[in-house]
Amino acid sequence: MRLAFASATLIALAGVGAASPGPQPLAPTAAIPSPRDEPYPGTLRIAIDVSDVTRRIYRVHEDIPVRQAGDLVLLYPRWLPGTHAPEGAIDRFAGLVVQANHVALAWTRDAADVYAFHVPVPAGARSIAVDFQYLSPASHEVGAQQVARDLLVMDWVDVMLYPAGYFTRQISVDASVRVPDGWHVATALEIASTQGAVTTFKTAPLETVGDSPVHAGRYAKRYDVTASDGTPAALDLMTDRADQLAIAPELVERVRAIVEQATRLFGSHHYNHYDFLLALSDEVGENTTLEHHRSAEYGETVDFFADWDKTPAFRDVLAHEYVHSWDGKFRRPADLWTPNYNVAMRNSLLWVYEGGTQYFGYLVSARSGCWTKQQALDQWAITAASLDGQPGRTWRPLQDTTNDEIINPRRPMSWPSWQRFEEYYTEGALIWLDADTLIREKTGGAKSLDDFARAFFGIDNGSFTPEVYTFDDVVKALNGVYAYDWATFLRTRLDGTRGAPLDGIKRGGYHLAFDAKPSEYWQSYEDKRLKGVDHTYSIGVVIDKDNLLAQVVWDSPAAKAGALAGSKVLAVDGIAFEPARLKAAIVRAASSAKADPIELLLQNGERFFTVRIQYHGGLRYPHLVRDPAQPALLDAILAARPS
Repeated sequence: MRLAFASATLIALAGVGAASPGPQPLAPTAAIPSPRDEPYPGTLRIAIDVSDVTRRIYRVHEDIPVRQAGDLVLLYPRWLPGTHAPEGAIDRFAGLVVQANHVALAWTRDAADVYAFHVPVPAGARSIAVDFQYLSPASHEVGAQQVARDLLVMDWVDVMLYPAGYFTRQISVDASVRVPDGWHVATALEIASTQGAVTTFKTAPLETVGDSPVHAGRYAKRYDVTASDGTPAALDLMTDRADQLAIAPELVERVRAIVEQATRLFGSHHYNHYDFLLALSDEVGENTTLEHHRSAEYGETVDFFADWDKTPAFRDVLAHEYVHSWDGKFRRPADLWTPNYNVAMRNSLLWVYEGGTQYFGYLVSARSGCWTKQQALDQWAITAASLDGQPGRTWRPLQDTTNDEIINPRRPMSWPSWQRFEEYYTEGALIWLDADTLIREKTGGAKSLDDFARAFFGIDNGSFTPEVYTFDDVVKALNGVYAYDWATFLRTRLDGTRGAPLDGIKRGGYHLAFDAKPSEYWQSYEDKRLKGVDHTYSIGVVIDKDNLLAQVVWDSPAAKAGALAGSKVLAVDGIAFEPARLKAAIVRAASSAKADPIELLLQNGERFFTVRIQYHGGLRYPHLVRDPAQPALLDAILAARPS
């Protein structure tokens, strides 16, 4: 038998390399030029008309200079900075017409890359005219709303085609935008002129234009939030109604304090002015929030400032996106920086780009007074609890989650607690807290991660030119603050499947605990963001405003009983579902280990079924509890920095 097997193997191997029957791959399509670092010959003119707000259509006209006949490849942006993924909205692109000397050209889409268009430039042409429409979402089913009745948001990467073969920083652009009559425009771009409804911007590299979104609206107000270093910063507010424009002076001061505390943290800035582009609207959704180098765009509900005291779970977004001006936009991972919008990004260092920003954003939120110390501690409790004992940690290391934006661009998931999702934000923050408290402990408080922030992100004050870094650069900068085996420290936490990195919490003078009363911070998250109830740490379910099981935690009591995400909760213990009744049932079941299980009647599609949840641990909400045996390093970390 052995000889027969060996003979068959030799015969099979002898055929390796020989021609095989069956199809062979087609020859590749016409090549798309790779980007090169040299100036594009001429200046692109891009004119956008966004005045058709009723139908939510953006109309685009471009004049693109050309120097020779032949195949010109135009690209629609695919890999978008800040999204870390191929999320270019090619599905909203329509109506393409290309002309030279008023004669239509028969463009063709690349057969392999649907974001690329081949244009046959005729002899003698000096420019081509490009027209198309960007069809912004007409409903929430299509995507996050970008246009409301009286305001809109526009990202240039949605409304451009640009020539392949060049770095975006080497393509000069003259851009303009037409808005509805009487509307105002806010953007980080420098304005050259405004004539009626048309705003024209100064010539800038495509890299800068693409990173400078436009907000426009009928009701607008600009608040100066310049800090003590004198570099201009503004809060550009647009709302659904004129009466929503007024912000209490003390809240404007909170935004100014964000600018002040971030500047003190990093000791520099990398812009000549900064714009917080904030749209408060019940129509334009929060998914329009995104960081940029000299601005950030925010989409929040109209009660963002009006209900400030009730919304601590919302507030850190202001600091988070602002911190990205340093962490992510100026200092950028080398494998995440790309020469144009169609070269694939690699996300291996998102635990710095996003995790570091999450950490520093928490600090700036607390130091600026946007959070009280207790609210900051409550957020840390939620962060720690979400990762401590998280089921997916047993098989998937944090490093692998840096691929999540590419694997799943925030589509719904059946079992996120088992699959894990984007935890480079929260677990990354815990790793940076771990590093900060370690440095403080080892140096007796003489050094901290503030020193790393200044040395790593604060270099080249005033420079706009991005500086890239590698893992080794991060390790070197940490060693410059305090000599330690930082490579092992980081790789152990990034590549392992051990428990959550809670050493920073413990070293900071606290420990994670659970009790039956939610914190004020937790309650604001349930009431304002979730608009439902979260029993993750008891029976293992999250229920949204429509009484749907938004999440069932893997291997939780609810999961073991057969609960399925997406099901509607109809009844608790035989009585019509209300959040208070579920809480009461959890409390009842905790009265005795022999108490009856919690019974939920669920509907999934046309199927009705009952699950009986065996759980007797009562209500459980996370908190941080002070450990008097340890110095309160976390308190010191959250304290405002003096000038």
